[in-house]
Amino acid sequence: MTMLERRSVLLGAASLGGARLARAQPRDAAIRIAVLADFSGPYRDTSGPTAFACAQQAVMDLDLASRGIAVELIQGDHQNKPDVALALARQWIDTRGVDMICEVNNSAIALAVAGLVQEKNKVQVNTGALSAAITGERCTPNTVHWVADTWMLANSVGTATVKAGGESWYFVTADYAFGHQMERDLTRAIGAAGGKVLGGARFPFPGTTDFSSFLVQAQASRAKVIGLLMAGADMINCIKQAKEFGLNRRARLVGTPMFITDIHGMGLEQAQGLTVCETFYWDLNDRSRAFLERVKPRTPNNYPNQEQAGTYSGVLHYLKAVADLGAERAKASGLEVVTRMKAMPTDDDAFGPGTLRIDGRKIHPAHLFEVKAPAESRGAWDYYRLVGTVGAEQAFRPLQEGGCPLVK
Repeated sequence: MTMLERRSVLLGAASLGGARLARAQPRDAAIRIAVLADFSGPYRDTSGPTAFACAQQAVMDLDLASRGIAVELIQGDHQNKPDVALALARQWIDTRGVDMICEVNNSAIALAVAGLVQEKNKVQVNTGALSAAITGERCTPNTVHWVADTWMLANSVGTATVKAGGESWYFVTADYAFGHQMERDLTRAIGAAGGKVLGGARFPFPGTTDFSSFLVQAQASRAKVIGLLMAGADMINCIKQAKEFGLNRRARLVGTPMFITDIHGMGLEQAQGLTVCETFYWDLNDRSRAFLERVKPRTPNNYPNQEQAGTYSGVLHYLKAVADLGAERAKASGLEVVTRMKAMPTDDDAFGPGTLRIDGRKIHPAHLFEVKAPAESRGAWDYYRLVGTVGAEQAFRPLQEGGCPLVK
């Protein structure tokens, strides 16, 4: 086990009987799932330990041990470095027999891992990286993309903001694959809605903590909207610094993406009034609340955001396909597993019913929320007011427009 690999857990069922059955299976017959995520950097709270807890919950909920199938979960820290992540993923596949890699909350890493799992005929269930290229020109038959992507965020948040009067934009962008794709997709959506982008600044990622010079440039642009194309700790720090400058009194701050974990990190005093697009919220309906109650004992201080709930959803659907095929066939061909995943409707307590398209894009509604003022909140994690929902077919890029070679 390398220093980057944190924990390996053999899971079967919630009961002791299920656990005994799981341990009774030959180790090589176990289905191995690796959660590749940020466990120590700026995306730790939006990914990392809570994503791993959600993967565990999916295994518990499906209870494959009762069908004689053991599941082993592994976790590893990619450090937001594609070379580190790719080496770890290759080691997992070659020496640990890993069958599926999930979460992968960095677009540069997800695109690199997509090539590896295709080469090795394994599976990537991407729930964290956001580049729309993953199901576009860089799509592969072995990778599926859950939760959200840059096209969806641009289409939902960008269009709504321009229509609300925010027609001029300036971007402050994380300088890597996600940020670049987010710039392209937002520029398209803003232009289509009648707005324009006045300029932008890119900051080194990871490692930037002082955003002052980038915010000064944004302020000088006199744009009505400052688009913050970043996430996690970077988003929290940047918004706090923008408010220290008083930039929020001169322009509207829009984060793409922004998660409930970010809101929790900065507090309602700082975050109130922000527009947020997420495909999951724990208090959205009875099913989402039921999911939270099951997973909360594993992560009581960090409620799942859309990315982490997506890890639950993606792992659950993958394991349904494994159960349908049988462990032996599933381990023999990741392509066959993904093909079966696409043929089966998706349904779970976090996202409800949905579909998985030929390009690997998981389809479900996207929700627009406004962050509550402190006086409106009933307590910790009661942060969102639903202001609109974009239907599944409208939220994501049309199938024929992505350029995926799997689409004929």
